Amino acid sequence: MRLDDGVVPEDDDELLVTIGVFGRECGITPSALRFYDDCGLLRPVRVDSVTGYRYYGEGQRERGVLIRRLREMGMPLERVGEVVDGERGVAGRVLDEFVAETGRRAEAAVEGAAAVKRMLGVGADAAVVAGSELAAAVDQVWPAADLGGEIPVLAGVFVEVTAEAVTLTATDRFRLSTRGLVPKRVVGAWAAVVDAGELAAAGSWLRGAGEVTVTRVEGHLVLTAAGRSRRCRVIDERFPDYRIVLAELAAVRTRIVIGKDALLAATETVGPISFSIENQMMRVGDQRVAAEVNGGDIELAFAAAKLRSALRTALGPEVMLDISAADRPVVVRSATDGDLTTLVMPVFHK
Repeated sequence: MRLDDGVVPEDDDELLVTIGVFGRECGITPSALRFYDDCGLLRPVRVDSVTGYRYYGEGQRERGVLIRRLREMGMPLERVGEVVDGERGVAGRVLDEFVAETGRRAEAAVEGAAAVKRMLGVGADAAVVAGSELAAAVDQVWPAADLGGEIPVLAGVFVEVTAEAVTLTATDRFRLSTRGLVPKRVVGAWAAVVDAGELAAAGSWLRGAGEVTVTRVEGHLVLTAAGRSRRCRVIDERFPDYRIVLAELAAVRTRIVIGKDALLAATETVGPISFSIENQMMRVGDQRVAAEVNGGDIELAFAAAKLRSALRTALGPEVMLDISAADRPVVVRSATDGDLTTLVMPVFHK
């Protein structure tokens, strides 16, 4: 039986916690935890066979924090696995090699860890997030909005605030992007559709703002940092229930993990670009691209500009493509502290 505090007793007296509680303890969003489960980096102790809910043990917290810190540094998934699963000597060597290659990233990770430790009190209906992280999320999500389109609400970014995450979502009906951030502190659960253009214009200010308090006041989203504020207009219309789209995605037939830069290079073209997966090999156009492929053979195509736009906003050095069918949305996923999920519709191409 689930308890109010999210703690579940197990038969062997080990206390299990829900994915939300575990995520807050580790500083990882639930979607990122699901990503790490899919990748085999951090499996839950138990998955309810009826509800599908994931439960984690207290003993997994250190591993979760370690994975988060390594991913903050920009370490690729396979090297994260070498560190958390390898012997101490191997882990130390992998870390030394990585830091030598990415010194600037290591410095940024140290600065980010220091910022996370700072606390800030806020009033009602507010969330506190790192300005640089919010700016990155805005940059990744707002291009999916339909600026100047016929449906006003699609010209906005849907901002949702809960105790577990601050989530930004936008869609033009052909592409959908949603990104979650781990808030430093939240009071109240609320949501607003914010003018995408005005939110994007605040990006440069957010990047240098340190910690930012996000509130909703009289038809505006207010961003406040160090006594200065920026206001973005709220669109007073109901945002489409994008979670229905995510929930109704068909079962994954083929899953591909591939380097983002390699895929961007292979899709440098105009018009439709074909994808072919055969015998665990991937071909993009007339190029063979190195990738980890799991699943059956399939052929499909994308509008190159749409796919490249989605890839450019992906976090981290690699992306995961979940393919169900040639005429169904393809899920482009990536995860760090928060998570970015993008759906891109394939196109018909002979």
